Amino acid sequence: MRRLRSKRRRHTRTPTPSIALTFWEGIPQALRILILAFRWGTVLVINISRSPLRISFFGGGTDYPTYFHHNPGAVLGTSIDKYIYTIALPMADFAENRYRITYRIVEGVDRVEDIKHNVIRATLLEMGYGKPLNIAIISDLPGNSGLGSSSSFTVGFIALMEYLQGRSITKFDLFKRAVHTERDLLRENVGIQDQIHAAFGGLNLYQFHKDELTIRPAQMATECRNALDRSLCLVYTGIQRHASATLQEQLKNTEEKKIQKDLTHLVQLCHDGLALLEGRNPEAMLSDLGKLVSEGWETKRRLSTSVTLPQIDAAYDAAMRLGAYGGKLCGAGGGGFLLFMAPDHVQSKMIETFGHKSFVKISLEDAGASIISR
Repeated sequence: MRRLRSKRRRHTRTPTPSIALTFWEGIPQALRILILAFRWGTVLVINISRSPLRISFFGGGTDYPTYFHHNPGAVLGTSIDKYIYTIALPMADFAENRYRITYRIVEGVDRVEDIKHNVIRATLLEMGYGKPLNIAIISDLPGNSGLGSSSSFTVGFIALMEYLQGRSITKFDLFKRAVHTERDLLRENVGIQDQIHAAFGGLNLYQFHKDELTIRPAQMATECRNALDRSLCLVYTGIQRHASATLQEQLKNTEEKKIQKDLTHLVQLCHDGLALLEGRNPEAMLSDLGKLVSEGWETKRRLSTSVTLPQIDAAYDAAMRLGAYGGKLCGAGGGGFLLFMAPDHVQSKMIETFGHKSFVKISLEDAGASIISR
């Protein structure tokens, strides 16, 4: 893609090798239009963090300290080519406020303490950041939909703020900082898989026990990876949910060891799934992995009484009747996106059944959180 040229001298900054990208790589067209609109004025520098959303095949629920502090936990999943973009622009000299935050609402305040966005406020306060800041947040897909968007934003915002201050940060520290922000500063009851996926990227087996984390990339043959990539798609249930009710019951069940057998089974499915991914027969891999994903979904349904709803079950059953290899609901439950593995001709039928607006083709992603700067 051709780069735009400017007669103005480019501002330079010490690069962050682990998370730096060329400016126009991977930016959606709508976001480019927004950037060009800003460049029409006096803006000389634009910095953007791009942090991926994620899907997990197995292991969700074992990534909470309630479980992995006492038992080995694991998640097998991947980041996908749908992102949260956080844009940092210089604040105009004539701006009425020192801080302008644009997301589903627009905030204009003069003190960090008055920022309503919890993650932004907590991050800036801990950093002791006091310079004027103009931030806009754009997402490829709806929030509260089971794809880890909240934690992806946290990872991306921390990466962006470190970059703006001329500091590099490793993917591991980025993950740890995001977990610290959400669990320690904001006291949110979150797991750790979303932050891991957003920071590291790629298709990996993550294993955690007490304070230990190990990352095992899936060692896939090219044909198998391409086949998996072609098969992945999402169907939107139309339900944006807050998973707190589902999680409260699930974590209570975890503490009381009522779902110990199911959680242990989900960990085992992670290892079984990795073995299938690393096979050499693409067709057998898709068929067997799809069945395993559906088996995991049946197990996940037992973690809480509010994991699923009749309309979710109806959509899942419809896709399976069309010929999908397998599927599951993304996230803790209660709404959001259904993930399916399906051949091309079945995906065409799914579009006819669910409609173009509810069907989303996704692909694997390897970069994790990145900084795009000009």
